[in-house]
Amino acid sequence: PHADRHGLLWLERGELNVINGCLHFSSGERTENPTLDQIPHQAVSMILLGPGSRVTHDALRLLARHGTLLAAVGQDGVRSYTAPALMPDRSDYARRQAELWGNPRRRIAVARKMYALRLGEVLPHRDLDTLRGIEGSRVKTMYRLMAQKHGIEWRGRRYDRANPEGADMPNQAINHAATAVEAAAAIAVQCVAAIPQLGFIHEDSGQAFVLDIADLFRDSLTLGIAFTAARQSETSPYTIDRLVRYEAARAFRKQKVIPAMIDKIASILRMDELTHEGGQSDEPGDDRDP
Repeated sequence: PHADRHGLLWLERGELNVINGCLHFSSGERTENPTLDQIPHQAVSMILLGPGSRVTHDALRLLARHGTLLAAVGQDGVRSYTAPALMPDRSDYARRQAELWGNPRRRIAVARKMYALRLGEVLPHRDLDTLRGIEGSRVKTMYRLMAQKHGIEWRGRRYDRANPEGADMPNQAINHAATAVEAAAAIAVQCVAAIPQLGFIHEDSGQAFVLDIADLFRDSLTLGIAFTAARQSETSPYTIDRLVRYEAARAFRKQKVIPAMIDKIASILRMDELTHEGGQSDEPGDDRDP
């Protein structure tokens, strides 16, 4: 069971293959005596395969047979390119998410809880558009305060999808940082086998729930990464994209971001209400306050 496994394993610059029926990762260049590490594929839930890596068909077969997920990620693990589902051994998160999402009153209750986590207070409003407006106003203030904290000149949030590099350096940094945090959220959602499309605040995106989870970390993580990198760009020869990736990788390791996101998912979906047998508790709570 995934509950008894050790979580994520990150590998890069090597080949994932099968030798004598066991999964191995051969690191370094292809030589007569490559460095081989046997991978305990039945003891991890997900392998994150970074740049400079290859994977054999036999390795994919072995991972699929034992329900171990494989995700292709970017350098330092701050991009998520693909992670095909390999039939997780539990459906409790997905069933719980669908149950809450399908009930309009419970859905708005979850959305209000997410706004409470983001804003630090429970708002009395039950209209989603009103909540979005309040949150948008507070985010503008947070941008300004974070810019002041890092000594960055801030002219407002501006982003042209047709010309992303046309934005000033702080806005470019926020774009790159948001992409990195969304990648971490995608991995967290994949780990618990939740449904990416069923968001409680975001709606149209095929990654709506991923965006919901990423937004929970905007103030505490995304903006800190972005403005730190923007400050570094004033004296660094590296591109803003590279600076953001390095800062994101450092922050992810230090703050244990993906485990924290998994905990947030469990809290939002109120997984503690489920019984050990996988059913629902008898306690009411369809539309209670967060």
